[in-house]
Amino acid sequence: MKRNEAEIRRNAEALFAAWRNDWNLFIRDALGVTLDDEQKAIVSAVQHNKLVSVRSGTARGKDFVAACIAVSFLYLTPRWNKRGELIENTKVALTAPTDRQVKNIMMPEISRLFNRAKKRGFVLPGKLNAYDIRTENEEWFLTGFKADENNHEAWSGFHAVNTMFVVTEATGILDDTYTAIEGNLQGNSRLLLVFNPNTTIGYAARSQKSARWKKFCLNSLTAPNVVEKKIILPGQVDYEWVIDKVENWCEPITTDEVKESENDFQFEGSWYRPSDLFRKKVLGEFPKVDEDILIPQKWVELAQERWRNYQLESHNDCILGVDVAGMGRDCSVRCYRYGDYVERFDKHNSGGKADHMKVAGQVVNEIRTHSGYSVSVDTIGEGAGVYARLVEICEESDGRLDEKTIISCKYSEAAKNSSGDDLTDITGQYKFANMRAYLFWAVRDWLNPDNGTNAMLPPGGSFIEEATEIKWSFLSNGKIIIEPKEDIKERLGHSTDEFDALANTFHPKAVKMVGSSSEEYYDEEIEDMLY
Repeated sequence: MKRNEAEIRRNAEALFAAWRNDWNLFIRDALGVTLDDEQKAIVSAVQHNKLVSVRSGTARGKDFVAACIAVSFLYLTPRWNKRGELIENTKVALTAPTDRQVKNIMMPEISRLFNRAKKRGFVLPGKLNAYDIRTENEEWFLTGFKADENNHEAWSGFHAVNTMFVVTEATGILDDTYTAIEGNLQGNSRLLLVFNPNTTIGYAARSQKSARWKKFCLNSLTAPNVVEKKIILPGQVDYEWVIDKVENWCEPITTDEVKESENDFQFEGSWYRPSDLFRKKVLGEFPKVDEDILIPQKWVELAQERWRNYQLESHNDCILGVDVAGMGRDCSVRCYRYGDYVERFDKHNSGGKADHMKVAGQVVNEIRTHSGYSVSVDTIGEGAGVYARLVEICEESDGRLDEKTIISCKYSEAAKNSSGDDLTDITGQYKFANMRAYLFWAVRDWLNPDNGTNAMLPPGGSFIEEATEIKWSFLSNGKIIIEPKEDIKERLGHSTDEFDALANTFHPKAVKMVGSSSEEYYDEEIEDMLY
């Protein structure tokens, strides 16, 4: 009998270890749930990442997978010693903008999973109540409550070895509440946001732009029930519902009218242009941005997707955009653009100090190693010192480097070409208040899918967050101007360093000079010139 008990215990421990290692196994085995592939990917992301953001179409299973994750975290993260004492406690908080959403949406999903496991022979510890699961240990529980922006003290009791916050309808919660939540993200902690993308502003919307987060979009058109035209997963969006919304919320278009920028899509062999309602409720996409936003998020996402499918063949003929950090700024950035392909943004922390020689050394190393580089340096402020040093190095190179390939990029100068004519946008329609406005708009024209530039940008970093925060307007003379940098920085919390570095690569002189030949330096020659 003891041998059988020991064997059962060993098998149970092995099974529990497998569940800890893969939460999707626990969800399948213990909870008896079948998730689709996209939901499984979200589970894996939360298991291994602190911050996960999920925007979704209607009835796509976002709240259900969030409940599966919450139960997994509650039961798979605590740890006990050999005496059965809890040594690593776990607390899970579920919250939403209203009490109804907590009581009628979130907790019922938790209850179903808890009871489903029991029916399958897996009795999960704790007592199930209307708003929580309470175990015999007061430091191990799951609870749900309305997010109250006027009561940040409600979050103060959630310090634990393992802490998780699940927020549904996350766009309806104010930023101050998220500040309070983030104050608890210590140790083994998680924050999962799930929401319909009803607005482009706020903490939840920004999470879909920030490199801090693992991001997902659940599109109703790719739901298993829709793809298979029959019920595969009960409770998820079905084919008939989607058909109705396509017919009533979308405009049929011809192939010639298709625009990526409009989220146009093909369904049942025909092309459609979605309304904003369809965008939000079916595609899981954000509504069209305000007319004064320079770069829509979708344009950047498309450029990043193209980047993933491209392989750069040569590291010659690059336009190198340089944005130099100075006092009060953290990072200098170098942007490497090869035609329509941006290979990377290189950033280094300056510690709030000018580092002209370091930046100049990095640039010289690039132009000595590869041919055909042109370099566009922001010369307002600290960049002026880098530019001056690079020109000086060219002059000392005995003609092996052409100083004409080092471009002074001044945002404050007039937006005119070398002949003194006004620079215009890609259509020739718009003119600009200054060089900054022209360069920023050049990035917009480049990213606009309707212009067919095939723009490619590396995923990650802060670019998408920066680009989608910049606003523009018309002056009384009809010229375009970009809002002051200070206004953007106040909303972002940091400078638009990556965006500025890319914008520099569109300076007309830099574009003209790329491809110029140069000879190589020996390392010791570089050191002599720099130091």
